[in-house]
Amino acid sequence: MTSDTPPGLADALAAGTVVLDGGMSNQLESAGHDLSDELWSARLLAERPEAVTEAHLAYFRAGASVAITASYQATFEGFEKRGIGRAEAARLLALSVELARTAARRAADTGVGRPLWVAASVGPYGAMLADGSEYRGRYGLSVAELERFHRPRIEALAAAAPDVLALETVPDTDEAAALLRAVRGLGVPAWLSYTVDGRRTRAGQPLEEAFALASDVDEVIAVGVNCCAPQDAGPAVEIAARITGRPVVVYPNSGETWDARARAWRGRTTFGPAQVTAWREAGARLIGGCCRVGPEGIASIAGAVG
Repeated sequence: MTSDTPPGLADALAAGTVVLDGGMSNQLESAGHDLSDELWSARLLAERPEAVTEAHLAYFRAGASVAITASYQATFEGFEKRGIGRAEAARLLALSVELARTAARRAADTGVGRPLWVAASVGPYGAMLADGSEYRGRYGLSVAELERFHRPRIEALAAAAPDVLALETVPDTDEAAALLRAVRGLGVPAWLSYTVDGRRTRAGQPLEEAFALASDVDEVIAVGVNCCAPQDAGPAVEIAARITGRPVVVYPNSGETWDARARAWRGRTTFGPAQVTAWREAGARLIGGCCRVGPEGIASIAGAVG
């Protein structure tokens, strides 16, 4: 921790609402970067790190107080497929945190006066597969096998000293259990965020059961949902708050639908500031956007939060 490190995020959540950033991939694509490969935005950690910093900076300037790193699809296994060894992969994971820190410093230097935090993204096993299976879960792996997959990356990210680990886009309870095992004892707070379909995880488990897994994990400072339809977020926020009694994190997609085969988004935006007010009333304290929600969307959330 440095002298300019902001107060703990958990304390900020106890005091009020904190605004998250929006989608990393759509912001990079809007800047002209091609993300059409299996590493997705993680490829730019190696090839165009400055672009990642600029994407974070755009969200800070729009009103976000938390930057989620470009490590969602960054895994030792995924990098290995591209000929990147473990030492270099670990360096890139740490770099994802430092790029967000750099953006926070630049934001502060240009007049952003509020506290800014960095959340290290830990995406699901299915993100490494790059076949859309993070929206299905049920990979055929045991909890122990999933923990062995996640632990080295989580430890590498934790060593880079983020403010929080974002265990995000989790499609089922087996993977959540594995992730929660991996963060115990690390000394870094975490949030657990499922991707959902209605009142169930993508794999079909009731959200009451899914959120209850985090109830006795001291490291977890928030639970909730992301990368889901905006209309599914409201009921999920209420369930998360009721089951766990903890602050709720919510950052849905724009409302468009991901076509994994075509690797493209279909449909129209259904995400608006009015929903933010309802989520806050239901217990949401970390609010932002996921896929297809850009700086304008985050500015509208910041305006609604006030």
